[in-house]
Amino acid sequence: MGTSDEALLAGLANGDREAAAAFVRRFQKRVYGLALGIVGDAGTAEDVAQEAFTRAWRRADGYDARRGRVLTWLLTITRSTAIDVVRLRRAQPMDPELLTARLQLEQDGGATRVDRGLAERELLRDALAELPVEQQRAIVLATYFGRTAGEIGQLEGVPLGTAKTRIRTALTRLRATLEEEEEVADER
Repeated sequence: MGTSDEALLAGLANGDREAAAAFVRRFQKRVYGLALGIVGDAGTAEDVAQEAFTRAWRRADGYDARRGRVLTWLLTITRSTAIDVVRLRRAQPMDPELLTARLQLEQDGGATRVDRGLAERELLRDALAELPVEQQRAIVLATYFGRTAGEIGQLEGVPLGTAKTRIRTALTRLRATLEEEEEVADER
């Protein structure tokens, strides 16, 4: 049987190069996999994994086996690091309408498409206005700001299930409203 996780972590804390290398080898796939799942980009996930191991090395003295396994502790560090990276990316929001208009202009260069896009955005805005406020907030936070249902639940002070229901209900109602409007437009 190999060295225990706790022994490798203690070696990492004491600057033992062999223990540090063994620690990284043992956990690198799981750390990278979690990072990739959160950030969604291989290069960024590699950076997150490296930073997570660096943070683990700095905090190794503070590990308390009574609070959980080494893997759990390390994955918690990884998750926090990845979320920090994602939040930094979100820190520079761009107006969705401006972004959409720019993309449409670049795509075809024609005003007709932009005019149609503006009409669709107005229709969407009107459909959003018909939703209850809590559903409006949930769908805007999820779609425009990229928040997860868990983050929305925390921001709104509601359980995860409630946040998920608000998002799903809002999407369903928006779809129904937009399909209804499309049918009316086709009849004209």
